[in-house]
Amino acid sequence: MMKTAEVLKEHSFLERLVGDWTVTAPEMSGGEPWTETVRSLHGIWFVAEGTGRMPDGKQATSILTLGYNAAKAKYVGSWIGSMMDFMWVYEGELDASGNVLDLYTTGPDFNGEGLADYREQITFVDADHRTFISSARQPDGAWKQFMEAHYARQI
Repeated sequence: MMKTAEVLKEHSFLERLVGDWTVTAPEMSGGEPWTETVRSLHGIWFVAEGTGRMPDGKQATSILTLGYNAAKAKYVGSWIGSMMDFMWVYEGELDASGNVLDLYTTGPDFNGEGLADYREQITFVDADHRTFISSARQPDGAWKQFMEAHYARQI
């Protein structure tokens, strides 16, 4: 019989995401804010649903799932968005400060030729503000940022 998952100390970072957020990201929306609601599935999984308009004016929705896999000792998750037909699958870790979650994934290359490596970083500035930064791995191994979203908790 499969062992039931238990809430671990690693889940406390993810618990901080729960709530309603206003999201600003010029690269993503042309400056018009999105909204995001994050809920917890009994402290084990966290689901974030974002809605807003793309720069072309079309309505879009995204779903981010995050959890912690104790057997792998890694944070895991996925992201889907109505603007694309690719499912992003994440694996990552929390940095030493406890405020930055680094998530790594492989997805379509910007030039449309194959796949590339990406890093997403969720950083808590304080309890009510966080950022989401997306970077692509360059040929020299460095990460080049191409998107930054700012989240403010709706109070």
